[in-house]
Amino acid sequence: MIEDKKRWNERYLDNPMPNTVSSLVQKYISHANIADAIDIACGTGRNTHFLADAGFCVDAVDISDYALSKIRNSATINKIDTDLDKYNLTPNKYDLIVNINYLNRRLVSQMKEALKSGGIVIFETFMVAHGDFNMPTTNLDYLLRKNELLHSFIGLDVIYYEERVDTNAKGQRVKIASIVAKKV
Repeated sequence: MIEDKKRWNERYLDNPMPNTVSSLVQKYISHANIADAIDIACGTGRNTHFLADAGFCVDAVDISDYALSKIRNSATINKIDTDLDKYNLTPNKYDLIVNINYLNRRLVSQMKEALKSGGIVIFETFMVAHGDFNMPTTNLDYLLRKNELLHSFIGLDVIYYEERVDTNAKGQRVKIASIVAKKV
C-alpha cells in the first residue's frame, strides 16, 4: 500500500488531474435520491464537491492522502484514505455510486450490492484500444473490454450506456465506456 500511495501522490503532483466535474455525473445526478453517495477513487474531489453541493453526504475514497488533502473539510464529506484493492463497499448503503476514470473489478462486483433499492451507479472509464491511436496499450488490468461494463451491471435497469472514442486530459484519443444504471 505504501508504494501505491507514494506513486499516486507523485502522480497527482506531477500530472494534475481534471478539476471540472464529469459531464456524465452532471447529466445523470438528477436520477439519484439525494442522500448517501460514494465517490470511488475521488482524487482531488472534482465530483465529490459537486455531489456535496447538490446535497449528498459523500464518502470520498482514495489512496492518495495528497489528493484527499485537496478536498474541503465539510460535515457532508467523509474522506477515506485507503487502498482500494482492500476496501470493501458496505451492502445496501448508497443512493449513488460514482466511479470515474478508475477500474477495480473487485469493487465493480460489489457495487450492485452496495446500492440501496432505487440507487444509481454512474461509472465511466477507459477501454482497451489495442494500439488504435498509436499509443502503447497500458496494463490491461485497468482497461475495460468491449461490452464488459454493460455485462458487469446485468440485473440493473440501464438508463444510459455508451462506448466511444474521446480525448483524454493529455489530448490523446482514447476509448471510453460509460454506464448509468439503477437498482430496482
